[in-house]
Amino acid sequence: MTSHAGLRSLLLLLGIAGVIWPLSALSAFWVAVPAKETTGRILAGDRFKPRALNATMAMLEAQRRLSVARNDVARAEALIGLRIAEEGTRRRSAEDTDREAALADAKTRSSLEINPADSFLWLMLYSMETAYRGFDEKTLGYLSQSYATGPIEGWISLRRNKLALAIFSNLTGTAQQKVVSEFAGMVDSGFIDAAGLNLMGVGWEQRERLLASIANVNVIPREALAKQLAREGLRVRVPGIEVDERIWRR
Repeated sequence: MTSHAGLRSLLLLLGIAGVIWPLSALSAFWVAVPAKETTGRILAGDRFKPRALNATMAMLEAQRRLSVARNDVARAEALIGLRIAEEGTRRRSAEDTDREAALADAKTRSSLEINPADSFLWLMLYSMETAYRGFDEKTLGYLSQSYATGPIEGWISLRRNKLALAIFSNLTGTAQQKVVSEFAGMVDSGFIDAAGLNLMGVGWEQRERLLASIANVNVIPREALAKQLAREGLRVRVPGIEVDERIWRR
């Protein structure tokens, strides 16, 4: 009799667990849906009202307290935290801004502990650390990790290449070559406006090396870059492209 009662108790517990687990998983699913939508829009550069970001963050934190940490939720918290900190620099006090930056830093590191192969978050950690604490060898390691975990990432290169060119002389020879190859990849992928701005701005001192790197890039993007530079009145030669001299006389 006792054994039957024990068996019924065990089955009851298993039954309860069978109900609770799907409910927990379903809850995590519904949290992940708006989180993924929000993070997707953040990565696309969309703007948000602070209230919407804070509400999504609160929902994610509540979910994390009720369940085991998940990579997608941790990454969403990091990206939203970074955006809150970014937005805070425009409208909040220095004290609030520092607090939000510290929170974003913690969430970014937490996400990287779960997924150390996240190239974009390594880049954001480098960007944030440099902005708030200045450049040093330690922060340079975060940039190196971004290249190591995602050397060929077209959409990441739109942010990373500019940051890397800004400190080009501080990089090792191997790291410099990665930055130069990334620039060539941007041109080859048709990111002409971004590549041109990088060349004319932070990459101007490295212009000869950067331009030489696109010698084997498809002729169409090379022509597009040459025209962009010519319209800006810059007398530089893009490999294999002849530009009408009259453009420079206008």
